[in-house]
Amino acid sequence: MGKVETWPGRGSFVLAAIGSAIGLGNVWRFPFIAYKYGGGAFILVYLVSLFIIGIPILILEFALGYHFKSSAPGALRRISSRWEWLGWFALLAGFGVVSYYVVVMGWAANYFVYSANLAWGENTESFFFNKVLNLSDSIFSIGSIRLNILLGLIVCWVWILLSIWKGPLTVGRVVYVTVTVPWLILIVFVIRGVTLPGAMEGLKYYLTPNFAQLRNPELWHAAFSQIFFTLTIGFGVMIAYAAFLPPKSDIVNNALLIALADALTAFIAGIAVFATLGYHAYMVGKPVSEVAKGGPSLAFVVYPMIINSLPGARLCGLLFFAMLLTLAVDSAFSLVEAISAGVTERFGWRRWKVNVGIMIVGILVGLIYTTSAGLYWLDVVDHFVTHLGLFSVALLQCIAAGYFYSLRTLRVSINEYSDIKLGKSWEYIIKYLVPPVSIFLLVCSLRKDIISPYGGYPRLATFLGGWLPIFLFVIISIVLARIAQKRDAGGFTP
Repeated sequence: MGKVETWPGRGSFVLAAIGSAIGLGNVWRFPFIAYKYGGGAFILVYLVSLFIIGIPILILEFALGYHFKSSAPGALRRISSRWEWLGWFALLAGFGVVSYYVVVMGWAANYFVYSANLAWGENTESFFFNKVLNLSDSIFSIGSIRLNILLGLIVCWVWILLSIWKGPLTVGRVVYVTVTVPWLILIVFVIRGVTLPGAMEGLKYYLTPNFAQLRNPELWHAAFSQIFFTLTIGFGVMIAYAAFLPPKSDIVNNALLIALADALTAFIAGIAVFATLGYHAYMVGKPVSEVAKGGPSLAFVVYPMIINSLPGARLCGLLFFAMLLTLAVDSAFSLVEAISAGVTERFGWRRWKVNVGIMIVGILVGLIYTTSAGLYWLDVVDHFVTHLGLFSVALLQCIAAGYFYSLRTLRVSINEYSDIKLGKSWEYIIKYLVPPVSIFLLVCSLRKDIISPYGGYPRLATFLGGWLPIFLFVIISIVLARIAQKRDAGGFTP
C-alpha cells in the first residue's frame, strides 16, 4: 500500500472537513429550502435534525475512517465483505453530485467574468435563463452545448484536479485560503445586507416559524436531506478524510466543531440572502414571499439584480461570485478525493491517473448539463441523488455498523482520545433512531415520486435522470466490490 498519508496537522483536517461541508449547499440550497418552507420552521427542524441525526452520523463516519484507516469501501469491507458495495455506492452518489456541482461552479465562473462590466444588465432573469443557459421549453429539448458553460466546466475541473494532486498534503494547503476567504466575503455581504431598506422584512420572513409546517413530512425530509448534503454525509468523504488522521486524534471535538461551523455558515448565509431579498421586495413593491423563484435564481438572478443597485456594484459582483467559487471548490474536490482514495486503496492504481480519469468522466457526464435542457436534468438528478441516494447510504451505514459490527468498539475507540466522551445514547441513536426515521421519510418521498413524477416532468425523464442512475449505481457498486475482493483473494493486499 506504500506510505500512509496523513494530514499536515489538525488544522488542515478541520479546515478540509469544514470546506467539504460548507459549500453552495449553505449559500444557495439552505436559503432556498428555508424560503420554500417559510423560513423559521425549516430552521427549527434543521437544528433538531442536526443534533439528533447529523452529528451522530458524522461521528460514525469519522469513526469508521479513523478506526479502520480506510476509505469508504475499505472501511465497510472491514465490517463485512457483504457491505463493501455500500462504500462504492456512496462514492458513486458523490460522483453523481459532483458531475452537476462543477457545472454550477462553471456558471459562477462565468458570472465572475460578467461582474467586471455587469454584463447581465437590468433584466437579470432573461440574461440567466436565455443568454447564459439558453434554456429550452422542455427537458427533452436538449438543444446545443453552451460553449461558455463548457469552458467554465473544464476550468473548474482543472482547478479541482490541481487542488487534490498530492492528496491531503495539497488539500491541507489549499483550504487555508478557500475556507477563510469566503467567510470574510460573507461577513461583508451580511453587514451590507442588513443595512439596506426593507432588510428587516426579509429577516422577519426568514426567522419567523410557521408552526403548521412542522406537521409536513416533506419539511422534515428536506431538512434531513440538507443535513446529509451540507455535512457531506453519505458520500464517503468524511470516512476518507478521517482515514488520514494521525493517531490520538479527538474525533468528537472535531465533529462538533465542523458541524457547528457548517450550521453557523448556513444560518449567516441565510441572513445575507433574506436581508437582500427584503431589500429587493422593498424596491419592487412586493411581499418577500413573491420575489424569488426556486433553485439557482437566488444566486444568478436575484443577487445580480441587487448587486446592480449597490454602491461599487462591480466590486460587489466580483466578491460575491468569488465567494461562490471558493465555497464550491472545497466541496467539489472533497467528493473527488473520496473517490480517488477508494480506488487507489482497493485497486492500487496511481493517484494522478485516477484523478485525471475522474475528471475526464466528470466532464463527459457533465456535458448534458451544459445543454439548453441542462437545468432540467440537473434538477432531476439532484432530487433523486439527495433524496434517495444519500438517505439510503446513511440508513444502511447505520444498519451495517449497528447490527453487523460492535458500536461499543467504535465508541471506545472514539472516546480514548476525545475530550467529550460519547455515552450509550450515541449507540441507541445509530441503531434504533436513525433507521426507522430514515425509512419513514424515505417511504414518504418514494410514495410521492411514484404517484406523481417529481417536478411535473415526464415519467421517462424521471426514470432516465433519477431511477435509472440510482439502479446503475447499485449494480456498479456490487460489481466493483466483487472485483476488488477477487483481487484480494488472488493475493492483492489493499
